[in-house]
Amino acid sequence: MEKVLITGASGYIALHCIAECLKSDYLVKASLRNMDRKDEVRQAIRKEIDDNNLEICKLDLLDDEGWEDAAWDCDYLLHTASPFITYEPKDENELIKPAKEGTLRALRAANKAGIKKVVLTSSVAAVAYGHEKNIVTENDWTDTTQDVGAYTKSKTLAEKAAWDFIKSKENNSMVMTTIHPGFVFGPLLSNDTKGASADLMMRIMTGKFPAIPAIYFTVVDVRDVAMLHVKALKNNESDGRRLLTTSGEGYHMKEISKILNNDGFKKAPTSELPTLMLKLLAPFSSEMKSVLKNVKRGKYGADISLATKMFDWKPIPLEKTVTEMGASLAQILDIKK
Repeated sequence: MEKVLITGASGYIALHCIAECLKSDYLVKASLRNMDRKDEVRQAIRKEIDDNNLEICKLDLLDDEGWEDAAWDCDYLLHTASPFITYEPKDENELIKPAKEGTLRALRAANKAGIKKVVLTSSVAAVAYGHEKNIVTENDWTDTTQDVGAYTKSKTLAEKAAWDFIKSKENNSMVMTTIHPGFVFGPLLSNDTKGASADLMMRIMTGKFPAIPAIYFTVVDVRDVAMLHVKALKNNESDGRRLLTTSGEGYHMKEISKILNNDGFKKAPTSELPTLMLKLLAPFSSEMKSVLKNVKRGKYGADISLATKMFDWKPIPLEKTVTEMGASLAQILDIKK
């Protein structure tokens, strides 16, 4: 059996990728920065499949220790680990440094170990910002010279550094595919609700937002994201490609809230927060400042034809994604309808 090294094992996407790899008959070595979470990871995976073929190791994006040992017996690298926070940090390098350095650390270890292919979790954030294109494609890049925010900048610079490495003389013969999800929703495997997707959904469901800001984003189900990562491992057609794996249409955040409201979570707001109010709040709140950057982007869509054709992929419908994530969170957090 072939083995996949998956980084950032406790993450929302990574847990689904681990489960999908195990279901696809791969051995999995999954990395954690904090080994205190290894039981949490195993419990999450056992909700989907037996964890006998799962090994867990310790790796840190900012520390060289352990990377070569982790990679030496693996055939593939699936690099999902990247820092994320819901507010705009005072120092953008809080996100950029671990994202970029961690990506290069993972690639160098994989290359030295003779790993044949890398599937890197990038984001629509690396494609759709700093410009005003109505429909983005895999050929587009976020313009990091614009005020796009630290997270968006970190994902863009980390991916660019990865492609630079793949094209460099330092690389032996390793190939790479980058996966670009939009905003990821869908059921959680663990009880960790601190991630961006769970946090946003929880706030909507419980009425923490009095009204919904005018944010548009493309959306994808976490189960689709995991499936596409795993299919890309052996799909030679995807070698050297950036794949937009999200909805073709951009959705107003209010549409997400309306689905939850119609499903019985009546605290989910259906009115829109005036952008003027956001502008007044932004100077006093790093979180509102981050929200305002997304509002300024406006509505956009994505050309996902490459991924849909390559993998014969039909995205899970938005309503199913949102309602099943709502049910998942309601069970974890005991949120009543």
